[in-house]
Amino acid sequence: MRILVVEDDDTIGSAVRDHIAAGPHAVDWVKNLVDAEEVTSAVQYGLILLDLQLPDGSGIDFLKRLRRKPDETPVIILTARDQISDRIEGLNSGADDYLVKPFNLGELTARILAVARRYAGSPQPTLRFADLEIDQPQRRVRLAGKDVILTGREWAVLDLLITRPGAIVSKDKIEEALYAFGSEIESNTVEVYVSRLRKKIGKDRIKTARGVGYCLGER
Repeated sequence: MRILVVEDDDTIGSAVRDHIAAGPHAVDWVKNLVDAEEVTSAVQYGLILLDLQLPDGSGIDFLKRLRRKPDETPVIILTARDQISDRIEGLNSGADDYLVKPFNLGELTARILAVARRYAGSPQPTLRFADLEIDQPQRRVRLAGKDVILTGREWAVLDLLITRPGAIVSKDKIEEALYAFGSEIESNTVEVYVSRLRKKIGKDRIKTARGVGYCLGER
Protein backbone atom coordinates (compact mmCIF):
# COMPACT_ATOMS: atom_id res chain seq x y z
CA MET A 1 0.00 0.00 0.00
CA ARG A 2 1.02 3.65 -0.13
CA ILE A 3 1.69 5.01 3.33
CA LEU A 4 2.05 8.59 4.56
CA VAL A 5 4.36 9.32 7.49
CA VAL A 6 3.68 12.62 9.30
CA GLU A 7 6.67 13.08 11.63
CA ASP A 8 8.92 16.09 12.28
CA ASP A 9 11.75 14.22 13.99
CA ASP A 10 14.41 13.46 11.36
CA THR A 11 15.79 10.39 13.11
CA ILE A 12 12.42 8.74 13.69
CA GLY A 13 11.00 9.82 10.35
CA SER A 14 13.90 8.48 8.30
CA ALA A 15 13.98 5.19 10.24
CA VAL A 16 10.24 4.63 9.77
CA ARG A 17 10.37 5.63 6.10
CA ASP A 18 13.27 3.31 5.30
CA HIS A 19 11.73 0.42 7.24
CA ILE A 20 8.36 0.77 5.49
CA ALA A 21 9.94 1.15 2.05
CA ALA A 22 11.72 -2.17 2.60
CA GLY A 23 8.33 -3.71 3.44
CA PRO A 24 7.70 -3.16 0.51
CA HIS A 25 5.37 -0.18 0.41
CA ALA A 26 5.49 3.18 -1.31
CA VAL A 27 5.99 5.84 1.35
CA ASP A 28 5.79 9.63 1.51
CA TRP A 29 7.18 11.54 4.49
CA VAL A 30 6.12 15.04 5.52
CA LYS A 31 7.16 16.99 8.60
CA ASN A 32 4.23 19.32 9.24
CA LEU A 33 0.46 19.58 8.99
CA VAL A 34 0.42 21.99 6.06
CA ASP A 35 2.20 19.44 3.89
CA ALA A 36 0.06 16.62 5.32
CA GLU A 37 -3.12 18.47 4.32
CA GLU A 38 -1.74 19.07 0.83
CA VAL A 39 -0.69 15.51 0.04
CA THR A 40 -3.81 13.88 1.51
CA SER A 41 -5.95 16.08 -0.71
CA ALA A 42 -4.05 14.83 -3.77
CA VAL A 43 -3.32 11.17 -2.96
CA GLN A 44 -5.47 8.34 -1.63
CA TYR A 45 -3.27 6.67 0.97
CA GLY A 46 -3.67 3.15 2.27
CA LEU A 47 -2.61 4.22 5.75
CA ILE A 48 -1.30 7.26 7.66
CA LEU A 49 1.27 7.16 10.49
CA LEU A 50 0.67 10.32 12.48
CA ASP A 51 2.74 12.10 15.12
CA LEU A 52 0.76 14.30 17.51
CA GLN A 53 3.23 17.06 18.35
CA LEU A 54 4.06 18.82 15.11
CA PRO A 55 5.65 22.24 14.59
CA ASP A 56 2.49 23.83 13.14
CA GLY A 57 -0.18 22.21 15.26
CA SER A 58 -1.73 19.11 16.79
CA GLY A 59 -2.00 15.80 15.00
CA ILE A 60 -5.31 15.28 16.80
CA ASP A 61 -6.77 18.34 15.07
CA PHE A 62 -5.58 17.02 11.70
CA LEU A 63 -7.14 13.63 12.45
CA LYS A 64 -10.47 15.21 13.40
CA ARG A 65 -10.51 17.24 10.17
CA LEU A 66 -9.74 14.09 8.22
CA ARG A 67 -12.68 12.24 9.76
CA ARG A 68 -15.09 15.14 9.25
CA LYS A 69 -14.53 15.15 5.45
CA PRO A 70 -15.23 12.17 5.83
CA ASP A 71 -11.98 10.34 5.05
CA GLU A 72 -11.80 6.73 6.25
CA THR A 73 -8.06 6.25 5.63
CA PRO A 74 -6.65 4.09 8.47
CA VAL A 75 -4.54 6.10 10.93
CA ILE A 76 -1.99 4.85 13.44
CA ILE A 77 -0.78 7.44 15.93
CA LEU A 78 2.96 7.41 16.73
CA THR A 79 3.70 9.60 19.73
CA ALA A 80 5.68 10.05 22.93
CA ARG A 81 2.46 10.82 24.82
CA ASP A 82 1.90 7.75 26.96
CA GLN A 83 -0.90 8.77 29.30
CA ILE A 84 -4.14 6.79 29.21
CA SER A 85 -6.04 10.02 28.63
CA ASP A 86 -3.92 10.69 25.51
CA ARG A 87 -4.64 7.21 24.16
CA ILE A 88 -8.36 7.62 24.78
CA GLU A 89 -8.40 11.01 23.03
CA GLY A 90 -6.52 9.65 20.03
CA LEU A 91 -8.74 6.61 19.59
CA ASN A 92 -11.92 8.62 20.18
CA SER A 93 -10.80 11.13 17.55
CA GLY A 94 -10.74 8.41 14.92
CA ALA A 95 -7.35 6.68 15.15
CA ASP A 96 -7.25 2.94 14.45
CA ASP A 97 -4.25 2.25 16.67
CA TYR A 98 -1.89 4.07 19.04
CA LEU A 99 1.82 3.30 19.40
CA VAL A 100 4.02 4.99 22.00
CA LYS A 101 7.60 6.07 21.24
CA PRO A 102 10.12 4.58 21.40
CA PHE A 103 8.73 1.57 19.57
CA ASN A 104 10.10 -1.49 17.83
CA LEU A 105 9.94 -1.31 14.04
CA GLY A 106 8.88 -4.95 13.87
CA GLU A 107 5.90 -4.16 16.09
CA LEU A 108 5.05 -1.21 13.85
CA THR A 109 4.95 -3.54 10.83
CA ALA A 110 2.70 -5.97 12.68
CA ARG A 111 0.29 -3.18 13.62
CA ILE A 112 0.23 -1.85 10.04
CA LEU A 113 -0.68 -5.30 8.73
CA ALA A 114 -3.28 -5.84 11.46
CA VAL A 115 -5.03 -2.56 10.64
CA ALA A 116 -4.87 -3.34 6.91
CA ARG A 117 -6.45 -6.76 7.50
CA ARG A 118 -9.28 -5.25 9.53
CA TYR A 119 -10.10 -2.80 6.74
CA ALA A 120 -9.97 -5.61 4.19
CA GLY A 121 -12.30 -7.74 6.28
CA SER A 122 -9.65 -10.46 6.52
CA PRO A 123 -8.66 -11.03 10.17
CA GLN A 124 -6.42 -13.97 9.29
CA PRO A 125 -2.81 -13.15 8.36
CA THR A 126 -2.76 -15.94 5.74
CA LEU A 127 -5.09 -15.62 2.75
CA ARG A 128 -6.02 -18.46 0.40
CA PHE A 129 -7.26 -18.22 -3.17
CA ALA A 130 -7.74 -21.82 -4.37
CA ASP A 131 -4.18 -23.19 -4.57
CA LEU A 132 -2.59 -19.77 -3.96
CA GLU A 133 -1.57 -19.05 -0.34
CA ILE A 134 -0.40 -15.59 0.77
CA ASP A 135 1.16 -14.99 4.18
CA GLN A 136 1.23 -11.18 4.52
CA PRO A 137 3.32 -10.83 7.72
CA GLN A 138 6.01 -13.17 6.38
CA ARG A 139 5.73 -11.85 2.80
CA ARG A 140 5.48 -15.42 1.60
CA VAL A 141 3.55 -16.78 -1.38
CA ARG A 142 3.00 -20.44 -2.17
CA LEU A 143 1.36 -21.79 -5.31
CA ALA A 144 0.27 -25.44 -5.24
CA GLY A 145 2.52 -25.94 -2.24
CA LYS A 146 5.62 -24.39 -3.81
CA ASP A 147 7.23 -21.10 -2.80
CA VAL A 148 6.89 -18.18 -5.21
CA ILE A 149 9.56 -15.48 -5.03
CA LEU A 150 8.32 -11.94 -5.64
CA THR A 151 10.21 -8.67 -5.98
CA GLY A 152 9.30 -5.70 -3.80
CA ARG A 153 7.17 -4.01 -6.43
CA GLU A 154 5.47 -7.26 -7.41
CA TRP A 155 4.54 -7.58 -3.74
CA ALA A 156 3.20 -4.03 -3.75
CA VAL A 157 0.84 -4.83 -6.62
CA LEU A 158 -0.31 -8.14 -5.13
CA ASP A 159 -0.82 -6.57 -1.70
CA LEU A 160 -3.18 -4.03 -3.25
CA LEU A 161 -5.12 -6.62 -5.24
CA ILE A 162 -5.72 -8.91 -2.24
CA THR A 163 -7.16 -6.08 -0.18
CA ARG A 164 -10.53 -6.55 -1.90
CA PRO A 165 -10.64 -9.83 -3.84
CA GLY A 166 -12.90 -9.56 -6.85
CA ALA A 167 -13.00 -5.75 -6.76
CA ILE A 168 -11.43 -3.75 -9.57
CA VAL A 169 -8.33 -1.75 -8.64
CA SER A 170 -7.65 1.14 -11.00
CA LYS A 171 -4.37 1.53 -12.84
CA ASP A 172 -3.86 4.93 -11.20
CA LYS A 173 -4.19 3.42 -7.74
CA ILE A 174 -1.67 0.71 -8.56
CA GLU A 175 0.75 3.38 -9.79
CA GLU A 176 0.33 5.24 -6.50
CA ALA A 177 1.03 2.05 -4.59
CA LEU A 178 4.18 1.40 -6.60
CA TYR A 179 5.86 4.75 -6.31
CA ALA A 180 6.31 7.58 -3.84
CA PHE A 181 6.58 11.19 -4.94
CA GLY A 182 9.54 11.95 -7.16
CA SER A 183 9.76 8.49 -8.73
CA GLU A 184 9.44 8.24 -12.48
CA ILE A 185 6.58 6.14 -13.82
CA GLU A 186 6.75 4.74 -17.35
CA SER A 187 3.53 4.52 -19.32
CA ASN A 188 3.52 0.71 -19.21
CA THR A 189 4.81 0.22 -15.65
CA VAL A 190 1.60 -1.28 -14.27
CA GLU A 191 1.20 -3.62 -17.22
CA VAL A 192 4.78 -4.84 -16.78
CA TYR A 193 4.33 -5.77 -13.13
CA VAL A 194 0.90 -7.32 -13.66
CA SER A 195 2.41 -9.45 -16.46
CA ARG A 196 5.25 -10.56 -14.17
CA LEU A 197 2.79 -11.48 -11.43
CA ARG A 198 0.67 -13.49 -13.85
CA LYS A 199 3.70 -15.52 -14.87
CA LYS A 200 4.39 -16.34 -11.22
CA ILE A 201 0.92 -16.93 -9.73
CA GLY A 202 -1.10 -17.97 -12.78
CA LYS A 203 -2.11 -16.27 -16.01
CA ASP A 204 -5.84 -16.29 -15.24
CA ARG A 205 -5.50 -15.29 -11.57
CA ILE A 206 -5.49 -11.57 -12.33
CA LYS A 207 -8.37 -10.34 -14.49
CA THR A 208 -8.24 -7.23 -16.68
CA ALA A 209 -11.12 -4.77 -16.67
CA ARG A 210 -10.23 -3.12 -19.96
CA GLY A 211 -9.77 0.61 -19.61
CA VAL A 212 -10.41 0.47 -15.85
CA GLY A 213 -7.91 -1.69 -13.98
CA TYR A 214 -7.36 -5.18 -12.59
CA CYS A 215 -8.82 -7.55 -10.04
CA LEU A 216 -7.80 -10.76 -8.29
CA GLY A 217 -10.10 -13.76 -8.51
CA GLU A 218 -12.16 -14.28 -5.37
CA ARG A 219 -11.28 -16.90 -2.80
